[in-house]
This record gives sequence, structure tokens and C-alpha cells, in this order.
Amino acid sequence: MFYIRFTLAAIILLFFLNACGDNPTKKQGNQEEQKAKVESADTIIVEEEEAFVLTEENAIDFFFNYQKGLGTTKVRLNTSMGSFVVQLYDNVPYHKANFIYLTKKGYFNNTMFHRVVKDFIIQGGNADNRETAKKRSEIGRYLLPPDTRKGYKHDRGTISMPSSEIDNPHMLASPYEFFIVVTNPGSYHLDGDFTPFGKVIEGMDVVDKINQQEVDDGDWPMKNIYIETVEIIE
Repeated sequence: MFYIRFTLAAIILLFFLNACGDNPTKKQGNQEEQKAKVESADTIIVEEEEAFVLTEENAIDFFFNYQKGLGTTKVRLNTSMGSFVVQLYDNVPYHKANFIYLTKKGYFNNTMFHRVVKDFIIQGGNADNRETAKKRSEIGRYLLPPDTRKGYKHDRGTISMPSSEIDNPHMLASPYEFFIVVTNPGSYHLDGDFTPFGKVIEGMDVVDKINQQEVDDGDWPMKNIYIETVEIIE
């Protein structure tokens, strides 16, 4: 009888342990299921976040914070006619920050030098394609105030920002475009109205080559000159 009672007790004990003990496989499955639910929820949250868009109201504050600690000073523009390097001025913070921001967003890629005035300037950052219009729409609509009192002049090789084409008595700058002075020694009648924010330090021969291309009556090159990529190099 003792043997039978022991066996019965053992059976009861084993049954109790199986009923109350952890099931590692099941527990791991539950953890993985919960993890999947969390990851799925995170994904939904990210997808529902609104994309940041620059506006007249937030652009200055944004670039004020963006330029803090921004060490980048050199960018390379790779065009369909060759490459050149621009040194950006540190003490023109909003325009420098704007150019770097647009570069990192890939805005300038596949835009064009859309205005060429012989022995005066080449102007880039625009294009007659939907891609460029779409990028502008996604980045935002805004203007930048002029910053003309830093002592920079429109010497040959200077990169500067044109004013917007809209009604603009304060000469606010169009952030998506830029022009480079080709005139030797410079085009100083532009000083005070437009903001120099850098200078070509390598590849000025490429700029000159672009400037000598044939254009139509609206100064648009007869053969498209593409800015293929703009890259930060230092």
C-alpha cells in the first residue's frame, strides 16, 4: 500500500507542477508576440508623423539652431561640365546653414545652371522639371533676410544669393538659388543688395566654361547644364 500511495502522490505532484510551472516555449512566444506588437506600433507612429516643412514663420528660428556647431565649410558641386569647390563663410550663418541643409536634403541634385550671362554670372538651383518643384514643396516655402554687412564683396568667384522674384522691397533672398560672379575683378554694383556667402576656391575654370555656353534670349543655356550632385567635403 505504501508503494501505491507513493506512486499516487508522485503522480499528483507531477500533475500539479505541469499545471502550475512555466512553459518556456510559450512564454518566449508571448514575449516575441508582444515585441512584434510594440514594433508594429512604433512603425505606425513614425508613419503618422508629419514631415517638417519650412515656412516664413519658422525658417529663421530653424536655421539659427541648425547653424550652431556647424563645422562644414566646403562643398563640391559636380556638374555635367566638371566640378568645382566652394568655401562657405562662417560668419554668414543663415545662408551657410541654408546651403548645407539643402545639400543634405539632396535638393540641388539634378537641378541646372538655368541662367548664364556672359562675363557676368552663372545662376543655378532651378530646373524645368517636376522633381525640383516637388522637392521645393516638400522642403517648404520661405525667404532669407539679406546679410550684407560682413565685409564681403562680389569679387570674381563669389557665390551669392539672388533676391526673390516676388514683391520684395527688402531684397529677401530666394533660398533655392545661387549665383557665381565671373566678372574680373568683380561685380561690385551688387554689393549691399545681395548676400555673398562663399567663394569658389577650386575649379574656377569650370565656372568660366559654363559661362561661355550659348544661351537663348532668356539667358537659359541652349544645352542644359546640370548640377548632378552637391557634396559636403569638409
